[in-house]
Amino acid sequence: MSVLSDMQQQTAQPVGSGLVALPKVNLLPPEIAESARFRKVQLGLAGGVLAAIGAVALLYVGASSSLSDANTELAASQATGAQLRAETAKYNDVTAVYAQAAAAEAMLTQAMGEEVRYSQFLNDLSLTVPENIWVTNVAFNQVPVAPAVGSTVPGIGSATFSGIGFKHDDVAVWLESLAKQQGYIDPYFSNSTEALIGTRTTVNFSSTVTLTPDALSKRYTAPAGG
Repeated sequence: MSVLSDMQQQTAQPVGSGLVALPKVNLLPPEIAESARFRKVQLGLAGGVLAAIGAVALLYVGASSSLSDANTELAASQATGAQLRAETAKYNDVTAVYAQAAAAEAMLTQAMGEEVRYSQFLNDLSLTVPENIWVTNVAFNQVPVAPAVGSTVPGIGSATFSGIGFKHDDVAVWLESLAKQQGYIDPYFSNSTEALIGTRTTVNFSSTVTLTPDALSKRYTAPAGG
């Protein structure tokens, strides 16, 4: 290896001070310079690797924290779901009881949907009997009746009244009073005959009226909550 190959000669130039610049000579072998440059590259690469490792570490820590938070939320949600299922199980019997009550109510509606409160009819009757009429017998028959001629209202049954009046006009007034009663329709008399009570002339009569759906009590068919 020649020293002259590494020598850098410069032509002496006069400077303002009058001094002459001396030539620079590099006496180091080129391998040492290459080794120094390689170490610089190594240090640069090592720094880049460390920076990358640091970034990955930060990302891993962040991801681990997010995963931990997600697992915590999942565990809390699962615990809440289990608690709600346990609370719901407490009311399984209540649901069954409501179902039984609804079934019983449906049976009651079916059994009592055709109820007629005859006691109420008799009470109303006692308040509306004309002055010269005495009712001696009442018979209710709750068997469906075809609509009367000229009527479209089907009957759910009939009521037959026997009584006494002073005259036939009293019987006519009696029929008019029946026609005004709610739940009654098409009143008529089947017989009206004169008789004596002592020396007083009276009229024995028998009359019939059709019961309409308005006669139903509807106590067991009211809408729920009504």
